[in-house]
Amino acid sequence: MHFMPTSKFECMTSLYLDPRKSEKTLELLWSRVRSRGDLPGFSKVVNSIIGAMHGDNDNEFSMTRTVLADPALTQRVLRLANSAMYSVFGLGINTVSKAVIVLGTESIGHLALGLKLIDGLSTSTSDRPDTRLELEKAVLAGHIGRQLASSASSRDVEQAVVCSMLHMLGRMMLTFYLPESWELIQARGAANQAPEGDVVRDVLGLSLEEMGQAIAQQWGLPDILVNSMMDVPPKPAGEPIEHAEWLATVSTVSSRCADVICQGEGSGSPELLRIADGYADILGMDASRILTAVDIALQSIEEEAATARQILLAGSGAKEKDSPISGGKPADAAQLLASGITDMRGALQNASTAQLLTMALETVFKGLGLSRAIAFLRSGERNQYSARMCFGEGVQEMLGKLVFPDAYRPDVFHAALANDETIFVENAHDPAFASKLPRWWKGTLFGARSFLILPLTINRNPVGFIYGDWDLSLPASKIDDVEVGPLNELRGLLVTVIEYRRHLDLTSIVSMV
Repeated sequence: MHFMPTSKFECMTSLYLDPRKSEKTLELLWSRVRSRGDLPGFSKVVNSIIGAMHGDNDNEFSMTRTVLADPALTQRVLRLANSAMYSVFGLGINTVSKAVIVLGTESIGHLALGLKLIDGLSTSTSDRPDTRLELEKAVLAGHIGRQLASSASSRDVEQAVVCSMLHMLGRMMLTFYLPESWELIQARGAANQAPEGDVVRDVLGLSLEEMGQAIAQQWGLPDILVNSMMDVPPKPAGEPIEHAEWLATVSTVSSRCADVICQGEGSGSPELLRIADGYADILGMDASRILTAVDIALQSIEEEAATARQILLAGSGAKEKDSPISGGKPADAAQLLASGITDMRGALQNASTAQLLTMALETVFKGLGLSRAIAFLRSGERNQYSARMCFGEGVQEMLGKLVFPDAYRPDVFHAALANDETIFVENAHDPAFASKLPRWWKGTLFGARSFLILPLTINRNPVGFIYGDWDLSLPASKIDDVEVGPLNELRGLLVTVIEYRRHLDLTSIVSMV
């Protein structure tokens, strides 16, 4: 497999010293990845995150759905969205959909990419101390990259974090998947007192940066992230540098500083000062600011209980709190519903109807620990109801089948809509209830044990409804009295918003796919 540069900046990368040897190295790497397994869930999530970041009009919803599909990632995104670094956005954020609205899909996407990278590597490397060391460097580099980008008043802080962590991807993958090659490189370097880069090229046929870039391309990462793995040498400031080179420079500085610190040298070491002096001009900041960024990064690792390092590097004993998404209805369902409603109220002024509907759907999904949550909307032109938004495993693939006519039929869905009343069905498989279930439901959602319908009507005219269910794999659940109030409040709030804005952006919801 040849790794070819895709941009002018990337052409600065040195060509493979030995194309045949580099091909052999990469072929062996892909073989080891296939035999040992790719980073757990990482490649799949990366594709989803990248797709959501660069999607069409519904990219905010796609990002929310992607994050919610991973319970651990959901908790980490919410923790970081509520951490001190984002306190400028105000009070607590309870839903991923609001975090996406406030922080943006790019920021959430890069944040999620960084967390999944560290999560996947930490899960895979518990028995390899050399890879563990590289992982710790990557985490520290991410923190340093954040502080450097913040000091430069960059709007791409999360992007800089991911680039800084990815900068040593080739080294991490080499130590994990090709340990014999890593040991040979170490032995030759010690015996010949040769620079590591020269030994690496001699053994592998390519540099560690080129290996990292090849892996990133294999994963389908955006070019901006792939190009950031370029190792930029220190140089005086000249013409203003492009964004891609700025990211690569921040990543280089962050990685080099992390390497010095993780090798046992303190934050005041002469080597760190040399790095800061060498890169001060090109970064457009004083060396003292670079060193301060390193100090703050070290402090943040120790102080932020919600950061990725504490969660993901604490070893096998560190576990996330059980997620309500996978275990049925949580004990504090009413409180979770109320928290989601608080997010909705806080977003009323700036959020679109589609965004508020997403928050409402997520609130019901997470608050009740449902297997699936689906928003159906009515199309007057087509005289039908169809699913437009969904959370839950496997639901996206069946969206095209979740359609039925709006003409009244004697089933439970039309009854809820006609009467404008919430309906909860505790046992959908009761033979006596079979005649109340429509054919489209039996052909798609028959695995549900229980379900509820929250109609959305304006002046007795239905505009849609929220559907949620618990499947047969989950414990039996039901709606308790204490949850009825929040559900009705959520429904009333959503209807009020839709009625107020229906001439402004209701069409944008109806057109969502």
